[in-house]
Amino acid sequence: MKSPNFEQIAAFRYGLIAPVVSRQTPLLPGELQTYLLETSKRNFEAPGEKECISIRTLERYLSAYRAYGWEGLKPKPREHRKPAAIAPEILALAMNLRRERPERSVEQILFCLKEGGHAPSGTVAASTLSRYFKKAGLTRVDLLADPTQSGGFRRFEAEDVNFIWQFDFQHTLYLPDPSDPSRKKKAILFAILDDFSRYVVHCEFYWDEKLPRMEDSLKKAILKYGIPEKFYCDNGAAFSSEHLVRICGKLGIHLSHSRPYRPQGRGKIERLFRFVDTSFKPEAYQLITEGAITSLTELNAALASWVDGYYHCRKHGTTKDTPANRLANCTRIMRKKTFAELTEIFLWEEARQADKAACIKLQGNEYELDIDLARCKVKLRFDPFDLTGIQVWQDGKRFADAKPLDVHRSVHSRVKKIAAEKTEVKPPSTGVSLINIAEAKRQEALAKAPLSFASLKKAKGAVEHVGH
Repeated sequence: MKSPNFEQIAAFRYGLIAPVVSRQTPLLPGELQTYLLETSKRNFEAPGEKECISIRTLERYLSAYRAYGWEGLKPKPREHRKPAAIAPEILALAMNLRRERPERSVEQILFCLKEGGHAPSGTVAASTLSRYFKKAGLTRVDLLADPTQSGGFRRFEAEDVNFIWQFDFQHTLYLPDPSDPSRKKKAILFAILDDFSRYVVHCEFYWDEKLPRMEDSLKKAILKYGIPEKFYCDNGAAFSSEHLVRICGKLGIHLSHSRPYRPQGRGKIERLFRFVDTSFKPEAYQLITEGAITSLTELNAALASWVDGYYHCRKHGTTKDTPANRLANCTRIMRKKTFAELTEIFLWEEARQADKAACIKLQGNEYELDIDLARCKVKLRFDPFDLTGIQVWQDGKRFADAKPLDVHRSVHSRVKKIAAEKTEVKPPSTGVSLINIAEAKRQEALAKAPLSFASLKKAKGAVEHVGH
């Protein structure tokens, strides 16, 4: 099995403490201790092996993250030591103590061994005993598991705006292929929904459902509405990437995935997609047939009209209120990041080893580094849409940016260039269109708020510069 790298270990550790460090409201008395206790009782699939995490270890992760951020969660290199062993008679007694009282913690069993005179102080380590318990199937999770536990579901709603954002892709409809208008190409919708208000903080159509598209939408949503406490999504490739985990760690967001083959927890985003299918999709196809929508740009303009002019103003069946009103009634101060800060956080990372001439290759391009980095391992940070500017890092220190020597590719291979789209807008028919009505209502709402119109235009301009 491949050994986990430091980024994977940091991602695992951040997942343990994310519900605490991503909180935007103060913890209630005893709430932290309760969470640490419950987490320490669980069995995790850590990078490389299963682990039981003690309360003391969780506290150490919290302290390291608060002091040094993401870098503080990475393990420090250490010398290999010979694994510790436990005398057979002491191990047998420890196992009997666990079988006798499964709820006993490792710390309690160690206390019994040491204070009872069965094992001299310092001869048995808690981590070593935990490994023996795990190998023998004597963890507290194994012994205290309830086979009668129900597998039912319960209705859940976040307690306020920006606590939980759900997001996902949907294969929605087909448009004329920009490279060959005689053929059709699938347009894929990415939507981000605030759990409490049911407000769509951002949605946009793309030609694929890859990581760069998700990043593009997330940046736009965060610029407009701030940083949520939690992301909730499925286990798709883009949502399970180490890059997204690293972004969440740097922004202080708890990334949570639904259980495989259990989509019920993502009910709100699935309900939004069903409403898109029954309300927006037929109207969009009508405009496509009439020739009023021929490109992705025009489709996204129609989507914005439908969302702001209809969906956000419509009373939700469950909340009995409109998403726009629920969002407007929020009085919490949202955490914000500037465009420059988000750009830095969303940079991609790859490791490379410089050759004897301090040169490296990335995506077939060749770059020259600081001569002091010859034969050294470095971390490259870059925008996948612009491979002419490459940051160079080593051991947390930033060096001069890589100097391009031979650049054949301007964008990363995972970022496809989209063929130029037609910009000519054909006039719609005189038939009734919900999207057209929604756009009129959207414009009417903007006209009624002249004091905020300038700020809205400014915000829109900032958002448009996020995409590539």
